[in-house]
Amino acid sequence: MLRVPGNGRRLDILEWLRDPAAHFPRQRHGDLVEDGVTPESLAHKLGVSRAVARTHLDLLTGVGLLRVKKVRRRTYYHRDEYRVAEVGHYFGKGW
Repeated sequence: MLRVPGNGRRLDILEWLRDPAAHFPRQRHGDLVEDGVTPESLAHKLGVSRAVARTHLDLLTGVGLLRVKKVRRRTYYHRDEYRVAEVGHYFGKGW
């Protein structure tokens, strides 16, 4: 999952979402820490389209490393710290 093309970006996403307030500008709607980061914010940071950012987010969500929070019509993503620690321990990495 993390060893395919684009894996560096996925690892960057996991790192950035560890402390979203330090890596993303304040959002107009939603709190970075409480709610998470929007696909648009992530796409801007990665320098890719929203669709490409969404692909990375969907993959990380699919394996359980990210959680989704819907607030009205907006979707926010944040790390599942328990799952990241579990996977990190399994692979012996310090994500």
